[in-house]
Amino acid sequence: MRWTLPFKTLVSLMPILAAAQQGPAHYYHYRFVDLGTLGGPHSYGEVNGDSFRLLNNSGVVTSYADLSTSNPNPSDGCPDCYQVHAFAWRNGTMTDLGALPVDNNSAGGSINARGWITGQSESDVIDPVLGIPEFRAVLWKDGHIVNLGTLPGGTESLGIYVNDAGQVIGFSTVDTTSDPVGFAGFPTHTFIWEKGKKTDIGTLGGADTFPGADCGIAPEGVVLGGGTTSNVTDPTSGIPNVDPFLWEHGKMSDLGSLGGTNGVAICANRRGQIIGQSSLASNHGACGFPVAGAGPGCHAFLWYKQVMTDLGTLGGNNSEAIWLNESGDIAGSADLPGSDLHDAVLWREGRVEDLGTVDGDACSRGRGINARGQVVGGSSDCHSFLHAFVWQEGGPMVDLNTLIQPGTGYQLTNAININDRGEILAKAAPLGFTPNDDADLGHLALLIPCDDHHTGIVGCDYSAVDTNSTPPQLNAPSSAFRIRGNDDRPVFRGIRRFNFDQTAK
Repeated sequence: MRWTLPFKTLVSLMPILAAAQQGPAHYYHYRFVDLGTLGGPHSYGEVNGDSFRLLNNSGVVTSYADLSTSNPNPSDGCPDCYQVHAFAWRNGTMTDLGALPVDNNSAGGSINARGWITGQSESDVIDPVLGIPEFRAVLWKDGHIVNLGTLPGGTESLGIYVNDAGQVIGFSTVDTTSDPVGFAGFPTHTFIWEKGKKTDIGTLGGADTFPGADCGIAPEGVVLGGGTTSNVTDPTSGIPNVDPFLWEHGKMSDLGSLGGTNGVAICANRRGQIIGQSSLASNHGACGFPVAGAGPGCHAFLWYKQVMTDLGTLGGNNSEAIWLNESGDIAGSADLPGSDLHDAVLWREGRVEDLGTVDGDACSRGRGINARGQVVGGSSDCHSFLHAFVWQEGGPMVDLNTLIQPGTGYQLTNAININDRGEILAKAAPLGFTPNDDADLGHLALLIPCDDHHTGIVGCDYSAVDTNSTPPQLNAPSSAFRIRGNDDRPVFRGIRRFNFDQTAK
């Protein structure tokens, strides 16, 4: 198997890649841009978890945000919530992408280079088992919403990501029998949609397959994820065994494991490299998607040329690979020896580099890496993200709050995406608000680097940044920032503000 980088893409990346090879890059200040909302109080982060492109190289952002109206479906389990819609933000304007009739809730989960967006919307059909509006995978393109429907026999579907070839990868339930792993408790299959046709990619022998993510570089005709290998429940984990899979142009392959019974493939690049996570032989627990929680002995892996390599840890029990670029650089996190602490890491050419944390924090996670090798993520108290960071070759890790203009009224808590132009998508909590990753409250913000590629940006500080001294905390949290919430490792929750799936949280 060999995937090649298209010549036009390679030519377009050459200046960026060349710059990355010239030595440690300088840090820059950033212009903070509040993306706002659709009339309500909040805009939200990744609806499907880590490793999805919400910010493309043209600076277009998608996700979902509150409207000023209340949730039309209080049976969703959130009667006090606002209605939410998917949006596209471009050049200072947030556009409401709407939802399927009768104008229910929706969310954008991935954007491609063309600006096509896939995600999910509630429909006007009431699920006969759950008694609430059924979800549908949707695609927004050219100003229209396309209902992708479900696989035969199914009642629910979600659009997970859309690649640059215009193929949508999603999943759908296939019947309404009980299933301990499937979405909403029903057997679930992954599909690939192209030009109006959905293809069920099948399974590894069990009832379920779930797709991985795109990392912004998903190859055409390739689908990754995790699938049950049988319908027999493991007596230790309480779920069927789940293996990482590769589906390539119609052929399904089981990628194996690191010795355990649970794993998932996350992303692939065009070189044929695949990242994921697998449990070890000593651990029969669940690792990552689609079942929440990683028990002791779940390691990140790199699969290449039929060989799965354990990427290891920083001496602790667990590690996770979250983002992969075309050069094979991997951003993620790994546990430290003898504790539950974890640091952001960069795996490159068989070596792991500990990126550290923001001063005063105990943990961190790398959540994105671009073609330049810049890593972004969140630094935390190991429960909730507190400081968004950026790391460049040679370090150190820098708190993004120290690089933006003063007076924004927000604390940047974690950085979600960084595109190849160095623009960063981050979560921002209003000062005085208690960070709570589980609630995902606050606004999304775009950080525009004040560099040679972004000249003439109004309000940009183009002065040099001295990383040898500790700059002032320009947007420091007030004493009201008490820590609460879940550990900052993500779980799959669908649309977190109104999703009916209670099994994965």
